[in-house]
Amino acid sequence: MREVLEREIDDFDVAFRWTALEELEALAREGAIALPETGDRVNLHCHSFFSYNGYGYSPSRLAWLGRAAGLYAMGIVDFDVLDGVDEFLEACALLGLRGCGGFETRVFVPEFAGRTINSPGEPGIAYHMGVGFASGEAVDPAPLDAFKHTAQERTRELAARVSAHLDPAGVDFERDVLPLTPNWNATERHVCMALDAKARSVFPKDEKRAAFWAEKLGEPPERITAVLDDSPALQGLVRAKTMKAGGVGYVKPEGGDFPTLRDVSAFVLANDAIPTFAFLDGTSDGEQCMIELLDVMMESGVAAVNIIPDRNWNYKDFDVRRRKGELLHRFVDEARSRDLPIVVGTEMNAYGQRFVDDFDAPELAPLLPVFLEGADIVYAHTRLQQHAGLGYLSAWARQSFPDIGAKNAFYAEVGRLLDPADQDGLSHVTPESSPTDVLAAL
Repeated sequence: MREVLEREIDDFDVAFRWTALEELEALAREGAIALPETGDRVNLHCHSFFSYNGYGYSPSRLAWLGRAAGLYAMGIVDFDVLDGVDEFLEACALLGLRGCGGFETRVFVPEFAGRTINSPGEPGIAYHMGVGFASGEAVDPAPLDAFKHTAQERTRELAARVSAHLDPAGVDFERDVLPLTPNWNATERHVCMALDAKARSVFPKDEKRAAFWAEKLGEPPERITAVLDDSPALQGLVRAKTMKAGGVGYVKPEGGDFPTLRDVSAFVLANDAIPTFAFLDGTSDGEQCMIELLDVMMESGVAAVNIIPDRNWNYKDFDVRRRKGELLHRFVDEARSRDLPIVVGTEMNAYGQRFVDDFDAPELAPLLPVFLEGADIVYAHTRLQQHAGLGYLSAWARQSFPDIGAKNAFYAEVGRLLDPADQDGLSHVTPESSPTDVLAAL
């Protein structure tokens, strides 16, 4: 029964998956499914199928898996949309899980136009985030619609270029790619899924399909044969060879192809969320100028940072692992010196990425308290913003705390004290409450 419901919870029909979630929650409440106690692991950066999830997980599925794994907190982040935020927050509330909703897109940073930041090979272009959206309904949907439209046009044009090269196994964007998404937000990875399926249709025999891919991708036949029946690996190879720098579908982006850093930060702020800098690994020429980069980011409104820990330590080569770990700790120290909350996660937008980080790794274990504090801050922000407009960057917060350190301490404590299973925990808090009143209410 559980396995069937967990499959149904990924249905594109929201009513269908919500019914499955409610049935799973009822089974857990009745004792038919044993759920663990809450632990000290977090994942605040999971893409859902509203952008791309390597396992096809919906927002509800991610919330369920987070609770079933005993996570302390979980968050979704989708490219260019807020489509999953309300569903995810409602699912977390139902399950008694600390949850937060986020947004990610690519932006142009004029001050770094000649330097690579966190989008490899693309100077001036950066992945940029907002975390802690209290609702998926934007105050003004026009900017969000524009972000999505711009991204979709890039993907559509890329798909056309790659399809021309892969004839007769090219795909039609409207017919073959968009139906792979629940809400018409296709990514490069969806295009790869469609291309893989089309090649299997056009070349049903393995030998001919392998020869096709070897010729089109310029790869040795033995390499193609090794991944021919491993769809994630094959699709990853197709993406790397046709859509990234040097591939037939790649066109070097210009600043005008993306919204600006300040425009996206302004959108995040207008929706009472927290503009967030996405750290890569400290090795790019832009990230090597971290003090300057963070200054630019914070001038745009950035008030938190995001890290994907696994790519900052998990390497077989000892020297690479040591160097990446040093850069990770150096970045954490710089962020903390600026009182920037730190949120972490695994992305899960590619098959094979972890569900939760290995926080027992020597490089990460000393940082776990910092990561938990970031989760508490964002969770408290989300609940207080939803309930009374008392979010982390609200006018109330600016007036209530003498400095960012004091503000962080307050939101971290609220996040720890709030019981995610008790959605009435803030019932006595009003927009006129003082920080002391808020804490007393808990």
